[in-house]
Amino acid sequence: MAERITDEDLDLLGELGADTAPVKKSAVTPREQRILAGFEEIERFVEEHGRLPAHGEDRDIFERLYALRLDRIRDSEECRQVLEGRDPRGLLDAVEAAEPGSDEALLEALGGADGGDITRLEHVRSRGEIRVAEEVAQRNPCEDFRRFRPLFERVRDELASGERKTVKFQDNAEVRQGDFFVLDGQMVYVAALGDEFINDYGRPDRRLRVIYDNGTESDLLLRSLQRALNKDKASRRITETGFGPLFAEGDEEKVTTGHVYVLRSGSDDPFIAENRSVIHKIGVTTGEVEKRVAGARKDPTYLLAEVEIVATFKLTQIKPKGLEKLIHRFFGRARLDLELRDRFGNAVEPREWFLVPLPVIEEAMELLGSGAIEGHRYDPKTGKIVKR
Repeated sequence: MAERITDEDLDLLGELGADTAPVKKSAVTPREQRILAGFEEIERFVEEHGRLPAHGEDRDIFERLYALRLDRIRDSEECRQVLEGRDPRGLLDAVEAAEPGSDEALLEALGGADGGDITRLEHVRSRGEIRVAEEVAQRNPCEDFRRFRPLFERVRDELASGERKTVKFQDNAEVRQGDFFVLDGQMVYVAALGDEFINDYGRPDRRLRVIYDNGTESDLLLRSLQRALNKDKASRRITETGFGPLFAEGDEEKVTTGHVYVLRSGSDDPFIAENRSVIHKIGVTTGEVEKRVAGARKDPTYLLAEVEIVATFKLTQIKPKGLEKLIHRFFGRARLDLELRDRFGNAVEPREWFLVPLPVIEEAMELLGSGAIEGHRYDPKTGKIVKR
């Protein structure tokens, strides 16, 4: 038989710092828990958007449901009693500007409110499920796929010949019209970019026309495509053509001596971010480009940020160091004057970053391959390569 705890025992426990107050059993019923949970969802909406949920057909379906739920809670004496002392924002008495309109019918159509339980929506998907659906998007047959089939066939041939290669898609890297990717095992072509707009989260976005190599298409949002590419660990960016091996003479089996690589920075520096599409690092390496840039985030040479490999050009029978000097001298007038601090606080001046559009760099590589580079120069005022 258990011994009875005396008052002296409780006093002793109190002196030792133990909590001697009796444990109270929760008196919250399942229905009250649902009311609290439903109200917390409304609070999260207000915290995220800085305003009350509103009615209206132009509103997000969840916002309309939250607005209707708030109306029901306000009208219910039971709900007000449950939420007493649990409404720090004063939402129960805040002024609602919009009229309910047809949201009662909307709720009935969704099977949510049977007149009793306004906190349970049986047939409505969560916001997370909605986001997944948006990212997958609806694919439809591409009616004019005959226009795009030759593009896919050409890219496959260029990948097989080594003129193009695939590189890992860097998180949230730029997506441009004309880009090719590999996503979920399919080749993807960005055929068109819509006008830029600001999404519900205050970020710029665009609607894309995306063509798939199986003859379908979708109108993905740019950020949805980026998220899908980030999520797919096997996704790849297909690089631009490299014009074949530079300075290759005769035999195709000559030894590869290195690569010219072109990088784009992921730095959040305002100037870099504003001009990201025309700021490039041009370098030469005797090893693999991917390994060369693996530690970019910690290296001032790469602006202490992740980089995107936008183009590579294979070298055969060429001394990489001498070629690098030639390329840097050719674009010397467009070199960026940058200074960064390394992790030890020492000043570092990266010397391989240039304000030059990618097509111009590709044109320069073509001139190098043909041996005609010496008869040309880069004019930074016009952004073009001109004859001397």
